[in-house]
Parts: sequence; structure tokens; C-alpha cells
Amino acid sequence: MVWIAKQNCVNPKDSLTIDESASIMLYTMEWQPFEKSFYVALNNTLRASVREQLKPWFSYLRLIINALQKLPSTHHVVYRGVKSDLTAEYSRGSTIVWWGFSSCTVSIEALKHEHFLGKEGIRTLFSIECDSGKNIRSHSFYAEEDEVLLLPARQFEVIGCLDQGNGLQIIQLRETQPKFPLIKLNSS
Repeated sequence: MVWIAKQNCVNPKDSLTIDESASIMLYTMEWQPFEKSFYVALNNTLRASVREQLKPWFSYLRLIINALQKLPSTHHVVYRGVKSDLTAEYSRGSTIVWWGFSSCTVSIEALKHEHFLGKEGIRTLFSIECDSGKNIRSHSFYAEEDEVLLLPARQFEVIGCLDQGNGLQIIQLRETQPKFPLIKLNSS
């Protein structure tokens, strides 16, 4: 998979190196079975409470975070779909932290695909006012998804929750700045 990602990043945009662009592409690639995808394993580790498990990921995390920091930040509403009801974890006015990378989209239409949100079943749609999202379209294996990636350790205020019926919950979030850095990022 690394070789495929690097082959697709011969002339990367945004002043990224081939390795930096390939690190983003590798993150976006899906493997079979889905549960074995690179981003699934990485995010499961980032969300785990045992921080020692992150050590094997340090080199990759340094590479992708440096790459993402070179991209301009987006300052608008993005959307994220999850195939479960998460309202019990998000009460209005509370502050929450997402420890993993979070794939979002600027195109709400992209969420109609069954893989992201779909039209049936128990689902949660996040509407997120973000300040630090990175549009990775030029570096994604799936450029048509118009993906915006949120870096790990992003903090949000829960603005509101809405039960739309038919299993659809909507949660509105606003990115906020923590009182102290949750992770140390390079200043570039």
C-alpha cells in the first residue's frame, strides 16, 4: 500500500514532499477487510487510553502532521457521518475532545453514500464549525470525497443535538481552543 501511495504522489501539490503527500494518501486508502485499513488501526490506537501503544506510530505521525501543517486551514462548516447514535455522549454545552484523526467533508451530498451516513438505520450527522480542518482533496486516494481532515486532539463545544426521526441524530459542534495544548505540534 505504501508503494501504491507513493506512485500516486509523483508530483505533489501544496509544496509537500512525495513522502508527505503519500502519508496523507496512505491514511485515506481503504483495505479489505475494512477493519484492517491503516486509518482504522491508527485511530483505534490514538483513541486508546494506553499511550505506550502509540510508540510504533511516532514516525508516521510526525510525517503526516508535518504534511498537514503545510496545508491551509479551513474555516467553515464540515460534516461527518457515523453509523450509530452518539447523542448520549454529547450533551449541549459540554466540551469534548476527539483524539483520533477525523475525516469530514465540505459536501453534505457525499454523506448520502451508505459507507458514510446513508439514508437508513441508526445514524449521527455531525455539523462542525471548524477552524483547523485541512482540505486533503489533492492528496487523497478518493479526491471526489472532498475530504477535510481534522487533526488529533481537537476540542469541541456541543452547540446542540436534534433527533430528526427515522434513526437520524444531528449534533452541532464548534471547534474551541483548549486552555493548554493537548498535543505538541511543530510550529511551521
